Amino acid sequence: MDLILPILYTIVPAALIAATPLLLTALGGLFSERSGVVNIGLEGLMVMGAFGGIIGTLFFDSLGFGAVSPWMGILVAIILGAMFSLFHAVASISLKADQIVSGVALNFLAVGLTVYIVREMFDKGQTDTISGGARLYRITVPLLSDIPILGPMLFTRVYATTYIAFLIAFIVWYVVFKTPFGLRLRSVGEHPMAADTMGINVNRMKYIGVMLSGAFGGMGGAVYAITTAGNFGGGTIVGQGFMALAALVFGKWHPFGAMGAAVFFGFAQALSISAQQIPGLANVPQVYMLILPYVLTILALAGFVGKAEGPAALNQHYEKGSR
Repeated sequence: MDLILPILYTIVPAALIAATPLLLTALGGLFSERSGVVNIGLEGLMVMGAFGGIIGTLFFDSLGFGAVSPWMGILVAIILGAMFSLFHAVASISLKADQIVSGVALNFLAVGLTVYIVREMFDKGQTDTISGGARLYRITVPLLSDIPILGPMLFTRVYATTYIAFLIAFIVWYVVFKTPFGLRLRSVGEHPMAADTMGINVNRMKYIGVMLSGAFGGMGGAVYAITTAGNFGGGTIVGQGFMALAALVFGKWHPFGAMGAAVFFGFAQALSISAQQIPGLANVPQVYMLILPYVLTILALAGFVGKAEGPAALNQHYEKGSR
């Protein structure tokens, strides 16, 4: 126990931090796919969010906002992500384009566009690094951090954004499963013709679902860039959006399932980073540990996708009056 606890005190907070952007982005994907629109573009939305979060933080910091700057940057990322998701919404809903192809195009567009803008703005391949005064810092929760064993794991040296993300997961659950809005959203994803018959504007609900996925994806990308990366470049977001999509599917399109899957993938990421400090893993080649999160993502999808049933009308176009 004396050996295990120090390891857990290191890995668990890191796992929660790594799970945060995955959870936020997966919750965004939940809104989109519950409305019947597949969103492979979560990676691109995270890229735009990371870009908007860093640019917004740098801008507001230059105006003297100081410690408020990262929160303003996250707000910029939310707005930018929602706006950018309109490309996917218009293509897949209004123009009836293939939703998979549209999502993939969104990913390519996001990387190309942001890298080009960064080069034009900073004359280099990445942005400036946000200064210490404008960064988010890990916090220790008073009283809760004094709880034996669990306190140092869950309430010590964790960003406030992590607690906010887990709170948002509960709010999303309530909105999706306990409110009229959530019922309309789910009905559109399950049986759009029945929803249309009941007077629900199917396409409007789909647009709302996709734009919410953009807002949450932007938030996830911004949180990752601000808390972990500190700047933005073409390689800041590499695969996290696909891991968030895997968490959504692994969690069976449910907020709590996505939360558990995000923590699982976050633990894999934390393990890959902290492996050199763990007896028994210190001698494992680092490259194996670095690919561990992606291998676990593939295994999780391969093992559970066949058993997970998404919304019945997922990836299906709907035209008023059609059957």
